[in-house]
Amino acid sequence: MKKQLTAESVCIGHPDKLCDLIADNILDAAFRKDKSSRVACEVMATKGKIIVAGEITCSEKLDIKYIVRRTLKDVGYNPRKFSIYVFLNNQSADIAAGVDNAIEIRNGEKDPYSLIGAGDQGTMYGYATNETKEMLPLPLVLSHRIVKRLDKARKDKLIKGIFPDGKAQVTVEYDRDKPVRVKTIVISIHHHKDKSYEELKKEILNLVLYPAFEDFPFDDDTEILINPSGRFVIGGPTADTGLTGRKLMVDTYGGLASHGGGALCGKDPTKVDRSGAYMARYIAKHIIWSDFADKCEVALSYAIGKANPVAFSINTFGTSKVPDEILTLAAEEVFNLKPAAIIENLRLRDIHYSDTSTYGHFNSPLFPWENVDKYNELKKAVEKYADRKN
Repeated sequence: MKKQLTAESVCIGHPDKLCDLIADNILDAAFRKDKSSRVACEVMATKGKIIVAGEITCSEKLDIKYIVRRTLKDVGYNPRKFSIYVFLNNQSADIAAGVDNAIEIRNGEKDPYSLIGAGDQGTMYGYATNETKEMLPLPLVLSHRIVKRLDKARKDKLIKGIFPDGKAQVTVEYDRDKPVRVKTIVISIHHHKDKSYEELKKEILNLVLYPAFEDFPFDDDTEILINPSGRFVIGGPTADTGLTGRKLMVDTYGGLASHGGGALCGKDPTKVDRSGAYMARYIAKHIIWSDFADKCEVALSYAIGKANPVAFSINTFGTSKVPDEILTLAAEEVFNLKPAAIIENLRLRDIHYSDTSTYGHFNSPLFPWENVDKYNELKKAVEKYADRKN
């Protein structure tokens, strides 16, 4: 059966991604000063204005305006063209009490990993597939490659007359769940008013698209749309208001897997929106790496102030070599799902979170949640539960 799947990604200067990057740079600054910082930071960018709001508890003072200006400059915007407004409070005492004194501890449990309760409620999903070496859907991988190359071409001045705002979208045709060809490529890139369209199209084709599609080439029938609106002279926050958490599909799986709705950027790892999403991906990737299934989705649900998840499930969409029930039992044995254990095992107080805020949160083998270091333990646990069932 044939189908078409589409995913998008955005450049570092896209207004929403700019906000995500500012929020994660603030989180990084807080952790550099105080590893126990609590951060829930939201950012809004509009014409001439950056607004930072949220709840931050840190033992040392943060120069928020400096962080915003430095981020704007690094991305490619002129900080002098923006006024910065900061509205921050400490973390709610009620939320802090639930995180610092989980319900399990209140009920007499002695496990030190139960000291931290989840910082929020909700369901987080992780996904992995064997269709790419990144274990991500191919349309998303290709879209990320395009915008990374656009950003690099701009920074290295290989393509002149383009600006930080831009986005890409790729549609891939599948036959029986296997990608067979690239159907459509869409690129929109902010450019100088005097930039020749024909020159821009030629540069993008040669310097961005051919290298990005080297291992999965597009063909003569692939529809390539570059700035399909005609002109993209007004861009960035001047053209489109940006907000943190508005590019969740770019951050995760391109809309090709489930998403619980919680944003990742600007949140410290006691917020399970972030840590739970990383753990779910970590488990899903282990299952694919171990060749137990062709694709896998992991769901983790938490209640605020409770250390243990309220629900955990694995779905391999009928592609697994062993029942999903066995994979679930094995994963529950191998992976500690309490927030404190996730934070410790994935080293989530030592991450440069700004590295995650652009091109997706699963874009680097250097991220601990992209490792498959519990491969042997998982395999043994699966064999044990399979033997018991037999």
